[in-house]
Amino acid sequence: MKAFIGRVLLGAALLAGPTMAQPADRPLRIVAGYAPGGTSDIVARIVAESVSARLGQPVVVENRTGANGFIAAETVARGPADGSAVLQCPMGNMTISPEIPGMHLPIDVARDLVPVANVARSSYAVVVGARSPYRSMADVLAAARARPGALTYGSAGIGTAQHLSAERLKRMAGIDLLHVPYRGAALAALDVIAGRTDLLITNLGDVIRQIQGDELRLLALADAEGWPDFPDAPRLPQLVPGLEVAGWFGICGPRGMPEAAIGKWAEAIRQALEEPVLRKRLLDNGLTPHFEDAASFSRTIARDRQAWGEAVRAANVRAE
Repeated sequence: MKAFIGRVLLGAALLAGPTMAQPADRPLRIVAGYAPGGTSDIVARIVAESVSARLGQPVVVENRTGANGFIAAETVARGPADGSAVLQCPMGNMTISPEIPGMHLPIDVARDLVPVANVARSSYAVVVGARSPYRSMADVLAAARARPGALTYGSAGIGTAQHLSAERLKRMAGIDLLHVPYRGAALAALDVIAGRTDLLITNLGDVIRQIQGDELRLLALADAEGWPDFPDAPRLPQLVPGLEVAGWFGICGPRGMPEAAIGKWAEAIRQALEEPVLRKRLLDNGLTPHFEDAASFSRTIARDRQAWGEAVRAANVRAE
């Protein structure tokens, strides 16, 4: 009985006051800017399922696709700032898009959104098709130097992390590759599998199933930490010194979201990330559980925005 009363009081405390103002019978929302099944959506759903009990209310995922994730971002930024709705904010939206000249964004992410917590870290993978003649990064680099501009690389679009990662590879390895932009990493991966495009650098989560299914060949992981399922994969920073790429998927709220509401979401996420089942679900999707509170996440965003901004300027990328 005492334990039951304690749980009731905890639920009441989480819902009390103006910080989480929705009535108890209405769900909280995590808004995702990409279609169901993508990494952003997967992270949002894992978080929603795991933090619901801790926040004392249902938490639903609402997919608002379009404008490269910024319809969702604007929905949260313009919505109520009471903690009832938060955004699944991927690295690209928070650090790359705002740095691209000519990119007309509906909101200023630094002004209109506030960091709540970081959830997961993503390794980037360098992949080719399973039937590709290139069996190592050394093969790719040698072929690119022998035939400048002949090898192609795919991306999820101009100005994306995939695009800029390959541009960094070109610059730092002294090679030339031809960019083939797609409307998303999944479409790029399909053409790499089919042999129509030679190379792709993308979130491991985008291609882990195809690597495991022997449709894609993993040439290297683009960060120093690597991945437990691929312990023998070469590390790109060792092959091209100084070149390291990793991503993340966090949760952000609207400007004016009360500190108490930020703290409640963050603490619920922190506790959820300690669950073995949740950690396994993230790992199965190519993601490493990686909690950062609002202050630490804010520093990560600022650091990565500076680094990606430099990559944008070095590649002379502009919005079309």
